[in-house]
Amino acid sequence: MNTIGTLFRFTDFGESHGPAIGGVIDGMPPGIDIDFDAINVELQRRRPGQSFVTTQRKEADEVEWLSGIFEGKTLGTPVAFIIRNTNARSEDYSNMADSYRPNHADYTYDAKYGIRDWRGGGRSSARETAARVVAGALARQVLAAKGIEIMAWTSRIGKISTDIVPASRDEVEASIVRCPDLGNSARMEKAIADARAERDSLGGIVSCVITGVPTGLGEPVFGKLQSMLASAMMSINAAKGFEYGDGFAASTMRGSRSIDPFVAEDGKIKTTSNHSGGIQGGISNGADINFNVAFKPIATMARPLPTVNRKGENIELTVTGRHDICVVPRAVPVVEAMAAIVILDALMLSGKM
Repeated sequence: MNTIGTLFRFTDFGESHGPAIGGVIDGMPPGIDIDFDAINVELQRRRPGQSFVTTQRKEADEVEWLSGIFEGKTLGTPVAFIIRNTNARSEDYSNMADSYRPNHADYTYDAKYGIRDWRGGGRSSARETAARVVAGALARQVLAAKGIEIMAWTSRIGKISTDIVPASRDEVEASIVRCPDLGNSARMEKAIADARAERDSLGGIVSCVITGVPTGLGEPVFGKLQSMLASAMMSINAAKGFEYGDGFAASTMRGSRSIDPFVAEDGKIKTTSNHSGGIQGGISNGADINFNVAFKPIATMARPLPTVNRKGENIELTVTGRHDICVVPRAVPVVEAMAAIVILDALMLSGKM
């Protein structure tokens, strides 16, 4: 299960400390002028080592294009690419070759396959998401030509949250934690610094809004648009929850407060509110699609942790290596990428391309 999508299909491959990670995209429309600089911008937003709040692994994250693009345009054939791993330090993980980090994929991978790549988490490492960002950046360029835009931001880190919705990406990128609320952004930075000093970690929430989505996207019953988005978001490392529209808060409301009344304006049907998050009956209704993705605190911490080894012995494991204290700031472009992949696939399935 390394592939997502039906018509716009993306398959990725590679491990954290292998020679490279990469992907193959089948279904990329032909004749699309590719903005390679825009793709590099997205990769730099996800890149490790970009600030003190992220892992200090240094990777250039330069894309090598192998097929599907000629003279700057897509050919309609499979687009293949790789991103070489140049700064892996496998020796940092040698003490985990026969031990299982709590709440990580070490034990479950071993139990499933009988073998695992212990270097930096192998296939289960968030390093893999760089390939997703490339695929999402390509999808975004197709969507932008259709007037569809995607913007995500940090709305919570630990106990610090904001209700501010950014007006532009510039407001998001003005903060190293990608929170548009500069006052709370500073508090989030301090919370991460404090967690680092205490050899601990923090979780949080990434919020996202998709604008310009036409009505009619989504394939009920089992291909509902929110189901597609939820599946994509929950495939991201450390994701623990997904909600759209009013989400779990809707369970506390009366129906009279949670409906979105329809009105007719200038020959178009619209809603006067958006409690449903732009999706009704599993199909987009033309309003903005908004959702939240919750991320857990990183399970890898620079402190002794109780665990077991492959022999079934109780041990104490101290993890070395380079890790994020909080994945949320770097998860923002990954959430956007996965949203782009889903919406382009849904657009192609709807016949609205």
